[in-house]
Amino acid sequence: MAKLNRIRVVLAERDLNNKWLSEKLGKDSATISKWVTNTTQPSLETLIAIANALEVPVQALVRQEEFNQEI
Repeated sequence: MAKLNRIRVVLAERDLNNKWLSEKLGKDSATISKWVTNTTQPSLETLIAIANALEVPVQALVRQEEFNQEI
């Protein structure tokens, strides 16, 4: 499976963890874990909420090189 998002990287860069994001978004920690390990991908609406919580543009959470290879 392609690694489509950079949520784990941005969390680490900001010295934050899955639990923080879980509480911020009101989502189950297991769901957050699936996103950061690229087991599943968040919806676009959720990705926008994640970007807002992390105070980064959505583009910072998307791996462009992987996305371009999928097209």
